[in-house]
Amino acid sequence: MVSKDLDERRLQTIIEAVRSSRRRQIILEAVNTFEVYRSDTGVILTRGVRGYEAAKDKANEIRKRFGLKWEQVKFRMEKKRGYSSSNQGSGRRYEYSARYNPSKRTHFKGGYDSKGNYYDID
Repeated sequence: MVSKDLDERRLQTIIEAVRSSRRRQIILEAVNTFEVYRSDTGVILTRGVRGYEAAKDKANEIRKRFGLKWEQVKFRMEKKRGYSSSNQGSGRRYEYSARYNPSKRTHFKGGYDSKGNYYDID
């Protein structure tokens, strides 16, 4: 009897975890922006489409307008863009995050060495 109750509680916990994960995914898809692109050439056809369903509808609209095949037009979530700059003389590239570091009163900074390893700049 105790084993049956324990199994039911575990099952309810798993079901609630799956529901929570799905709700989080739905929220992210509704909040994030998508870009529609051509898969054969990689050309971005439109950006800033808010929501998964809206991106799907926009991709279908573009397919019909240009007479493209289904596999030629796709959409994906836009990447978050940080700030970047390069130090001209040394060949080093520094990345400035979009996130602000209040303790240092600047944005988070880092760079890449010649081997491609990332390091923080304080």
